[in-house]
Amino acid sequence: MTDPTAYELVLRGRVSARLLRPLLDDFTVDHARAGTTRLVGRVTDPCHLHGVLAHLTSVGIELVSLGPAAPPLRPAPSTDSQPDPSTGAHP
Repeated sequence: MTDPTAYELVLRGRVSARLLRPLLDDFTVDHARAGTTRLVGRVTDPCHLHGVLAHLTSVGIELVSLGPAAPPLRPAPSTDSQPDPSTGAHP
């Protein structure tokens, strides 16, 4: 058994939620870029990935790209540090 892997699938066109309904539990949908739909989610194993691709093919959705999703960006450290109450010094 392999560890789940985050994947990004880019689909041609603005794909409706109705067509993506079977995938919505596992993927987030993004229509931010004109002319494409982006799905990002964890795929548990090769069978899961093949099932996702089979669904997309069965409803006639064109896959533009498929690959590992970029890791999320870590938030920048806070610049609003509070002084240590006992010394008054900033960390």
